[in-house]
Amino acid sequence: MRKTRHLTFILIEEFSHLAFSCAVEPLRIANLVSEQTLYDWTLISEDGERAVCSNELVTLVHGGLGDLPKTDQLFVLSGIHMRNHVTRSLLATLRRERARGTAIGALCSGAWLLAEAGFLDGMQAAIHWEYHDAFMEAFPEVNLVRSVFVADEKHITASGGTATADLMLHLIERDHGEELAVAVADQMVYNAVRNATAKQRVSLQSRNGMRNAHLAKAIHIMRDCIESPISPSQIADGLGISTRQLERLFGKYLNTSPKKYFMELRLEKAQRLLLQTEASVTEVAMACGFESPGHFSRVYRSSFGVTPHAQKSKID
Repeated sequence: MRKTRHLTFILIEEFSHLAFSCAVEPLRIANLVSEQTLYDWTLISEDGERAVCSNELVTLVHGGLGDLPKTDQLFVLSGIHMRNHVTRSLLATLRRERARGTAIGALCSGAWLLAEAGFLDGMQAAIHWEYHDAFMEAFPEVNLVRSVFVADEKHITASGGTATADLMLHLIERDHGEELAVAVADQMVYNAVRNATAKQRVSLQSRNGMRNAHLAKAIHIMRDCIESPISPSQIADGLGISTRQLERLFGKYLNTSPKKYFMELRLEKAQRLLLQTEASVTEVAMACGFESPGHFSRVYRSSFGVTPHAQKSKID
């Protein structure tokens, strides 16, 4: 009989039910396939009774933060609005466990909580792509990557959703070999298992049905210079094509102009920063390449029907 490996999951209010299922089910299936108890697990929440996920389903737990058992691996699992659930007791618990030598990781947006605790400085980490802009603004000392998971750092992180299943299959393979991991994936009817280096979002070509290298490169340039925008003619020059050719590409594949698409990218980033960070409207305007807060406010309101200040006040 192989030694049972114990995992503990701290479920943060509004946690991702998808990530939770993708974390626990591979472990259950590993036990089933191997006909051994290779893994068992404990569920913990702040109140010690239950945790409510983002789809409002209620999960009963085994205990509270003061009831953490000795465990081989502790995971913090959160979801939306994770900043609202960073409590002193949670941070104190994580720091205490780290001092005890417990292996601590995070799933979905849980990397935010580990970063708040100061665990990820100087390390690579993964978090759900929706929080990338806000995370980089809040924790510039963390080396955030777009990989689906990071398993070769002191603190394991996975970006959530099915990436959690990828991580668990990786851990099963590490603990018990490739044959068992493949058998578990087969039971899950999961034939697109990704390794840690896989990127979270599909390529621009796949996402937009594009096969044009110039268009993909143009969008990549735009994303890289949001803070200091350049003109369509400068982008075209960098690609070695004419501005008119660039405009035709955006019209054909995206039904828009380069200028309008670039502005949408900047406004999307601005909205994420307003909703997910403590940055002021002026700071967001600068981070997204707007010449003044007034100009930013007018453009933002025209696009979203609300001013940046009003958008920010919705989460205060």
